[in-house]
Amino acid sequence: MTSGASEEPGLDDRLTGLARVTAELIRATSPEAVTKIVVEHIAEAVGATIASLSLRVGPDVVRLLGLRGGREGDAEAYATYSLSEPSPASDVIRSGKRLILVGRQAILDAYPDNPKVDRGDRSLLVLPLGTGTSTLGAITLSFPGRRDWRPAELDFLDILADSCAQALLRIRAEGEAAARQAELSFLAEASAELASSLDYEATMTRVAELAVPTFADWCAIDLVKDDRLRRLSVAHVDPAKVAYAHELAERYPSDPDAGNGPWQVMRTGESELIPEITDELLVAAARDEEHLRIARELGLYSAITVPLVARGRTLGVITWVRAESKRAYAQRDLEFAEELARRAAVSIDNSELHSETLAVAVRLQHAVLPAGLPDIAGCDVAACYAASGRTEVGGDFYDVVALDGGRVALFVGDVMGRGVQAAASMAQMRASVRAYIATDPLPEVVLTKLDRMLAQYGNEQLVTLAYLLVDPSRDELVFANAGHPAPILLRADGSVEQLPCADGAPLAVVEGGRRQHRVPFGPGDTVLLFTDGLIERRTEDIDEGRAKLSSALVALAHDDLGDGLRRTVATMGAEAHEDDVAAVALRRHTASPDA
Repeated sequence: MTSGASEEPGLDDRLTGLARVTAELIRATSPEAVTKIVVEHIAEAVGATIASLSLRVGPDVVRLLGLRGGREGDAEAYATYSLSEPSPASDVIRSGKRLILVGRQAILDAYPDNPKVDRGDRSLLVLPLGTGTSTLGAITLSFPGRRDWRPAELDFLDILADSCAQALLRIRAEGEAAARQAELSFLAEASAELASSLDYEATMTRVAELAVPTFADWCAIDLVKDDRLRRLSVAHVDPAKVAYAHELAERYPSDPDAGNGPWQVMRTGESELIPEITDELLVAAARDEEHLRIARELGLYSAITVPLVARGRTLGVITWVRAESKRAYAQRDLEFAEELARRAAVSIDNSELHSETLAVAVRLQHAVLPAGLPDIAGCDVAACYAASGRTEVGGDFYDVVALDGGRVALFVGDVMGRGVQAAASMAQMRASVRAYIATDPLPEVVLTKLDRMLAQYGNEQLVTLAYLLVDPSRDELVFANAGHPAPILLRADGSVEQLPCADGAPLAVVEGGRRQHRVPFGPGDTVLLFTDGLIERRTEDIDEGRAKLSSALVALAHDDLGDGLRRTVATMGAEAHEDDVAAVALRRHTASPDA
């Protein structure tokens, strides 16, 4: 014992202090709390002037978690060091055995090649944090002069070190469980986002934002476009840094020939994990001094890059980076990132397939609809077609045919069903109507002939049709309906008149002739034909839809009938409908061109 030993607390006092410390370890809820208990409370209980807690964080890496006492610069010098480097803490971690060195000479003899250990005459006690199968780290205690320890005190210190190890394991397990739960919650939320929309750009931006700051300080998503990686989205808690990242991506795009990074992941389809982004890696990746300066300022610490692969095709990459949080990614983080990337890639692929299929459907739809409308003397005519956004072509069709004597035939129909078969039926019906109009355009004649044709040749699809013939010379229109929503009139005085509702079955459903109705149709009057998608909703009665349409017809009084029709359709919310919408409007001029 040193001459000052009589001033030290007695053994009983020290053991009592250590018991209190053990109780504190049981209640500790974070590594920081354990570190404080070790470097402050244990040191005080046993009279150590220097105390530290070191943990093994990699196969050959030891990190200093906490330090009390020592010299200036010790914390930086021992922030991380190699497990293979001879030192009291690293030796104890490797061996798993307690180390006691009493006196300066004993310490120098044990570490002749490590001048950092020479701190004058002192004693060292290094305790392993054992778990039974491995050693997590070590507690290092330094005492001035020569110090002897009673067996009971050493036994208690060993128990305390084990309690410290168990506390760290418990906290780690709790953290991993919480992290796993957070990952599952994140995957669930991200999956919901991915399934909520076919706008993959907006969806992927949201997914990148969800990852910050829980799983990354930075998240960047790059997709391949025109043989280059295009930065789709970047997320960071600081909006200014997001803008900065986009600027950097433009100034320093990923090198396609690099042996690592996004392009390497793209080429190989293999994920990349960088547990620690060292300065050497930054230097190797920098394009110039400015690029290196920026990379250092960002404080990049650890990174994961994973490919977005769907149906054997790599669509792009997702990169997660930790910087400010100073946390290293591990293999489990990589596996989680790959799971997210698989889901995201499927979403992107589905979106692309939907866009391609929808484009084909739109082209097919336009192929069976009239390319343009005829010029009608004394009348304005307009048409509007609003697709529901489905990837199969709908069954709505329409046409306007100019006849002799200033008469005009208009019709709107609907082939029930979707797809190529519906499109073929649409084309057949439109051609048939035009053919029958050429011989006799009266509505009852045209619809009766269509009934006979479909009954004779058969048609598995239900077809409805509203057909009318406008005769300006008689100031009337003649109308017949085969199970279709009835047209509606906007009179010159602004009043709205509903034509008789469907008084006939769909085409070829029943035998017998068709009835037609004659309705006055004077200068300034407007008639609107439409398909059921304009007025039908799942959430409301069809009468509500008709009433809403009656209110929306005022837009048809607009000088430009086409613009007015588009406004009417928009007012009805056609862009949110579950079915396609076709609408045709004809308006008589208020005065003849010669007036």
